[in-house]
Amino acid sequence: MRHIPLALTYDDVLIIPKRSTLFSRSEAITKTRLTKKVNLNIPIVSSNMDTVSESEMAIAMARLGGISIIHRFMTIEENAEEIKRVKRAQNFIVPDPYTIDVNKTVGEAKRFIAAHGVSGLLVTSGDRRLRGILSKRDFVFVKDDNQFVEQVMTPREKLIVGGRNTNFVEAKEKMMMYKIEKLPLVDENDFIIGLITADDIKNLTEYPLANIDSSGRLIVGGSVGVHGDYLERAQELVKAGADVLVVDIAHGHSEMMFNALKNLRDKCGDAQVIAGNVATADGARELCEAGVDAIKVGVGPGTICITRLVTGCGVPQLTAVMEAADMAKKYGVPVIADGGIQKSGDIVKALGAGADSVMLGGLLAGTKESPGVIMSRGDKKYKVCRGSASFAVAQRRQAVQQENKNLSEVVPEGVESVVPYKGPVADLVGQLVGGLKSGMSYTNSHTIAELQNNTDFVQITSAGSRESGAHDLIDVK
Repeated sequence: MRHIPLALTYDDVLIIPKRSTLFSRSEAITKTRLTKKVNLNIPIVSSNMDTVSESEMAIAMARLGGISIIHRFMTIEENAEEIKRVKRAQNFIVPDPYTIDVNKTVGEAKRFIAAHGVSGLLVTSGDRRLRGILSKRDFVFVKDDNQFVEQVMTPREKLIVGGRNTNFVEAKEKMMMYKIEKLPLVDENDFIIGLITADDIKNLTEYPLANIDSSGRLIVGGSVGVHGDYLERAQELVKAGADVLVVDIAHGHSEMMFNALKNLRDKCGDAQVIAGNVATADGARELCEAGVDAIKVGVGPGTICITRLVTGCGVPQLTAVMEAADMAKKYGVPVIADGGIQKSGDIVKALGAGADSVMLGGLLAGTKESPGVIMSRGDKKYKVCRGSASFAVAQRRQAVQQENKNLSEVVPEGVESVVPYKGPVADLVGQLVGGLKSGMSYTNSHTIAELQNNTDFVQITSAGSRESGAHDLIDVK
């Protein structure tokens, strides 16, 4: 008779508290590794689901100290533009600001501004020499969209500008003194070399935990598959500024994954590549030996995932994370626990089991920054949440990426549903990080690395699980 080992998930265990030397949970440091070369200030990654991560979520998450992986269920051009929006959202100096020619019309300028989500444009004469600035206040009351930009812009002679060596303090002083919101940077011949905005200066002080790249831009990841246009998509995402690439398929321990990884290395060089998903030590080992920079662990634990029901395959998430992380640690490869997180205590358990970060999908789907509209049912508000392997996403992929798959042959491994509207993602993440820090204090862990070493689990019964929540009370309704 075959031996069937026991495998556990987050609700099957508790962490044993230890004597703590932390006087406050604020002493806990949540910095961690996402990949071999990319670090995070909080160990939270928003999932590459089309109802979770686009540029708005990515901007918010990076400012909070995490990162988003923008989904791939759009055209390559749209995908690259989403990455660019994140990269332009915050930067002390925008090295290549958007410009418009003096001979363009106000109507063309309005459409460009709306399409790129900016508040104004530097005006040039086609040679990158500064001619003026066109802001919304310049054309908001203009009735004739056929007027030329030159007729309504603020001309060069009225502009306050900076130079190559303008620093943070000087830029801030000029903006305060002249009450301006944009400071163009020009060289000695008036050619545009950059732009500093008031919003960027404000963001630098308002978001001290923001994850930024070497150029001061917010970090962001992009997702690709393993067939079709994945190589072209990956190259365009890297060109647009993506800091990491996630090669994402339901069963990452497969020949398709290893072939894709080899091809991506050939085309994208030393780009940071995250691969998954796997649920075993063997899967983690083979991905590590294939040269990945991080591994996603989790087959079937997600809120809207039904892989385990459809295929009968999977490993309960705590055991999957422990076994994969133990193996990946031997190779120095970080692990992302993907799926199954319902509350902050689950984050503490995932990291204690060896993960370096956690990926959240359904938990973030109902926030203000997630894609999609807010729906009302009675007096309550909701947003849509669907899995990347759901039938709805298969339809969208066929429409957007011209896949020839017969939809009647699609076997969905995810569902589409609605989740309660949760307000700004900052509020939710604040609660999750607060819970994580408390958990770190209970285990005498000043850092994530200490949490990984200090965590001891105890298995509990269904009665113990019931005891862990509110019980023996009458709800007040």
